[in-house]
Amino acid sequence: MKTFISKKALVLYLISTFLSYFHTVQASNDYTLVVEGYDWGPAVSKVILSLDAPTKVVDFKDYSVTVERSSDCVEIPAALTKGIRNVVFAYISDEKGNRVKEGSFITLVLSVAPNLPLGSPFQYATSGKCRGNSWVKYQVNITDNKTSKVWNKEKNRIIPLIDDFDLSGKYPYEAGKTMSYAAFSPKNKAAKSPLIIWLHGGGEGGTDPTIPLLGNKAANYASDDIQNYFGGAYVLSPQCPGAWMHNKDGVTTHGKEDDVYNKGLMALIKDFVKSHPDIDTKRIYVGGCSNGGYMALKLILNEPNYFAAGYISALAYQSQYITDQQINSIKNVPIWFVHSKDDGTTVPENTVVPVYQRLKAAGAKNLHFSYYDHVIDLSGFFGGKNYYYTGHWSWIYSHVNAAKLDFDGTPVLLNGHPVTIMEWMAAQKKK
Repeated sequence: MKTFISKKALVLYLISTFLSYFHTVQASNDYTLVVEGYDWGPAVSKVILSLDAPTKVVDFKDYSVTVERSSDCVEIPAALTKGIRNVVFAYISDEKGNRVKEGSFITLVLSVAPNLPLGSPFQYATSGKCRGNSWVKYQVNITDNKTSKVWNKEKNRIIPLIDDFDLSGKYPYEAGKTMSYAAFSPKNKAAKSPLIIWLHGGGEGGTDPTIPLLGNKAANYASDDIQNYFGGAYVLSPQCPGAWMHNKDGVTTHGKEDDVYNKGLMALIKDFVKSHPDIDTKRIYVGGCSNGGYMALKLILNEPNYFAAGYISALAYQSQYITDQQINSIKNVPIWFVHSKDDGTTVPENTVVPVYQRLKAAGAKNLHFSYYDHVIDLSGFFGGKNYYYTGHWSWIYSHVNAAKLDFDGTPVLLNGHPVTIMEWMAAQKKK
């Protein structure tokens, strides 16, 4: 007995089959990038590949990865526009990169290092319309050398910690002007939770709050390791449209005249606290690096009774522009400074050293200063103590909670026990 299929049914069947095949082929080209924050900044650390069928076996040596970096906003040196990314490991995973025994995805782990700029999705520029750090177009091409299969279409992007932040914050600090900010809410909230405020450096201004969080690993204040010290804390990361130290003429001030952002920034902070009534107003901490270090100290000088403590690295506020009366007004505010002796950008002899000495002379009791010879590789992967980052990057010691020594080289003690900068800060509370 013959079975007849109408032409219409046949056409529909063929279309359905084609679309199914097309979808499968397209899916096989998909990849997801994983961007992580490191001491030196962000890097594309993994790429997750979608497969046509589940597998139990993968060998990292079968895959080659190349990258192309481009931008419509900044000029990228030719040597940093394209090249090979080294694959160091591979494993079967789910679509989020979690390891499984059998699955339809594989995750390639890529080599990252401070001297591998091809790994960075950021490009830094000192001039042009995108001054400072900005995202680049990061095109990855992956080849399975055994099958010649190619993945070349980014489907998704995972940014650990950053994905836990609300990045939609906008505050109208002046008529017609807004300030962006990122906010993290603690996973384990207490009846009252403290607030950690981080103020970025001069290279992270603009309107994209992911830049300050990744530019120098500030997102780490939302990590479990640091959050545990505080029993869960809000993290607020405001972003300056320009640079915190700009005066009304757009020129950098080191404290000689007023900047144009501190009043609007303080209004943003107070508005955030007001809109989150479970924030413990006796445990609000402000810190920052370089430009942000200047601004953190500026806010403390303006309202010394508002903050429970300050944590300031690479201070850019010059001591000569701080009066003795101002020094005296903040001597009871707990502050921990972090700086490196070889910082050629915020020269310590002009900034943090005299400020610290003047506060000590004024009678400051709860005052600490971790003063390093160099900013070294704390991970140990790139030379350890023998690898030097630029001396301006002392905020690394704060972000990874490594600062623990005082100005005289002895451990900072709390109730007789050695503590790190975050342990110390978590214990500070306004009376």
